[in-house]
Amino acid sequence: MKRFRPYFRYLAAVRGPIAIAILCGVLYGAASGAGLPLLVKHVFPRIFAPDAAPVPFLQVALVAAYIPLIFALRAVSGYLNGYFTQFAGVRVLEALRLDYFRKLQALPLSFVQGKQTGDLMSRGLADTQQLQFTLTLLANDGIKQPATLVSALVAVAYLAVTSEGVLLALVCLAAVPLTVFPVRFVGRKVIRRAAQVQGQLGNVSSHFSENLSAAREVRAFGLEERETSRFADACRALITSQMKIVKYAQALTPAIEVISAAGIAVTLVYAYRGGLALETFIALITALYASYEPVKKLGALSNELKRGTAALDRLEVVLNEPVTLADPASPAAVGRLSGSLSFRHVAFAYQPGNPVLEGVNVEIPAGTVCALVGPSGAGKSSFANLVPRFHDATNGAVLVDGLDVRALRLADLRRNVAVVPQDPVLFNDSILANILLGRLGASRAEAEAAARDASAHDFITGLPHGYDTRVGERGAALSGGQRQRIALARAFLRDAPILILDEATSALDGDSEAAIQGALKKLMAGRTVLIIAHRFSTIRDATKILVFDAGRLAAAGSHAELHAGNALYRSLHDRQAGGAA
Repeated sequence: MKRFRPYFRYLAAVRGPIAIAILCGVLYGAASGAGLPLLVKHVFPRIFAPDAAPVPFLQVALVAAYIPLIFALRAVSGYLNGYFTQFAGVRVLEALRLDYFRKLQALPLSFVQGKQTGDLMSRGLADTQQLQFTLTLLANDGIKQPATLVSALVAVAYLAVTSEGVLLALVCLAAVPLTVFPVRFVGRKVIRRAAQVQGQLGNVSSHFSENLSAAREVRAFGLEERETSRFADACRALITSQMKIVKYAQALTPAIEVISAAGIAVTLVYAYRGGLALETFIALITALYASYEPVKKLGALSNELKRGTAALDRLEVVLNEPVTLADPASPAAVGRLSGSLSFRHVAFAYQPGNPVLEGVNVEIPAGTVCALVGPSGAGKSSFANLVPRFHDATNGAVLVDGLDVRALRLADLRRNVAVVPQDPVLFNDSILANILLGRLGASRAEAEAAARDASAHDFITGLPHGYDTRVGERGAALSGGQRQRIALARAFLRDAPILILDEATSALDGDSEAAIQGALKKLMAGRTVLIIAHRFSTIRDATKILVFDAGRLAAAGSHAELHAGNALYRSLHDRQAGGAA
């Protein structure tokens, strides 16, 4: 229970519906636990007493009306209890998923990229739903079922006392605690499997997500059967674990019913020996049976708590992850920056003890076109990603205009940085909406002007719906060159003093690259530019080149200086130049 206490705040936001649900649950419990036994004890004997005088019809009618009244109370209170519980539940689910999603947005790229996409999706969808179900069930059945149980036990005690059968009451009540044993046994079995099931559900989601994102490669290499087999294995493992939970959970009800039957049998023996009246015996049995139903429900609640705990464990991997990229308490006030960059003794590692950058010291004046070259994995992208604080330096400091980037509000810093990636992501929306992501709130005219600068206007206006054409998921309706021009249009619209080009043309054919180079040259004018490149043809306009090797800044200078004085740069350049012919 303690594990869930911090999350009761989600219930507090819907305390009105929850309060109504609980009140109705208590009424339902009272009607079920005490109403029916008392009906048997006091109402039926007045009608069917063998030695009594005939009962007037009006009295019969009044007595008969008591029956639908009790059941109507149960029906209405049960309906309202269920409705308001569900209403509160969907609101809680919305809040849980929103908080989870918001937390993901605040975490560094290193965290998100270190997890399987499908697993993160499963945590945000399946695990939040499980936690919501557990919380609302706890708030509802945690009160409703004890109310039913207490009402039934009070009825048992009342009937026993009024019938001079106190000993019989004790016999009846003694059977109820025995139901705790199967509940605890099943609970121990469930908790061992629940975390496994949640993890395997994430694995299934990961397979699904990975397959859809690699649809072209799957078909190109004829991997359809392999992928189907892998997905089937993941589903089979999930089902196996789920059925192990089902095996134990389904045993709970029969176990409690067997104990109930034993209790009723013992009650029968004592009632016979004590000469108990038939109506009292039936009322006792009714109350006793009514007491076992909430026990079963509480047993199910116990199992759900185990499942909820497993879901919570997975969610807290994200929810409890420290937000290292938070805004400073007293951020420096900045507007448009000039764009000068300074790296001072910078080190960075995605994982402790495994540095990606070490001891990087370099000054990049404002307006410099700076190329980053080196073998794959040398640290080029990590170096550039420190500027907009996609990550924070492990040691040292990154400065822009003499200010530590950690001293600036993230929004202020990133408003001064534009990024054009190798494979730009377009959202499943119109072309106009995708361009406007560069600067939210810009006008349509400004977006179209940016598209003209990016050499994208002509192809956009040639589409059936022009700027209102939807691009499909990840921009699937457009070619690679068209997607890249949309990304350039975003950068033009952003008009940031710092520009990061991350292999911006490496995925394009020669014609597409030639068409975009002119737009790139225009975009780079007057800005501080970091060009991450493997193709040396893309860095011909660079005024400064940084050579990275195994996480260290190996050399810096112009092309001529580096070609003459740095063996690594010369090797990289000449190998590519030789292959270009």
